[in-house]
Amino acid sequence: MKRQGFWNLPNSLTVARIAVVPLMVWLLYTTPTRLEAAMACVIFVVAMITDVIDGYLARKWGLTSVIGAFLDPLADKLMVATTMIMLVNLGWMPAWVAAVIICRELTITALRTVAISEGLVMPADTLGKFKTSFQSTALGFLLWHYPTTLWPSPRFHVEVHSAGLVLMYIALFFTLASATNYLVTFFRHAAKLERERAGLTQG
Repeated sequence: MKRQGFWNLPNSLTVARIAVVPLMVWLLYTTPTRLEAAMACVIFVVAMITDVIDGYLARKWGLTSVIGAFLDPLADKLMVATTMIMLVNLGWMPAWVAAVIICRELTITALRTVAISEGLVMPADTLGKFKTSFQSTALGFLLWHYPTTLWPSPRFHVEVHSAGLVLMYIALFFTLASATNYLVTFFRHAAKLERERAGLTQG
């Protein structure tokens, strides 16, 4: 289905991801039961999968658009930020970790906007992709939260929440590393522009 116009499949998937954000708030508003935690985890994982799918389909089918380019990262950031805030409210995630990650996202988003106006496109780098992978996996584990018995041995339990915290600290490392890389790239570009402008002025 390569329907043109706004309501094509990629954009519909993006809007669906935004639409389920209030559902995540509702599920995590008070301490969720094991079933509610599992539901929140499934919703988050599906949202992260569709984040990859809708971008791929938009590029493959030639359905990229300005509104799609705006809504796709917005949907991702709304889902991630909302999930982190609700996890902090539950005491399932350290507040300072969420604050650092959310502040990084706001900073880099603003930086990219300024960079584009200066002719510099800053696509996701390798460190940023590692950050996203570890962060998404960590949030999935933290949402699942409850210790889980692995089949077929009822005596073998996995501390899902502890595993999620370890993954989140790894994600935090890549969060800071990728932010540093983006900042260095931007300021090098800005310094180069300043030198070029200074040279034109003197010439």
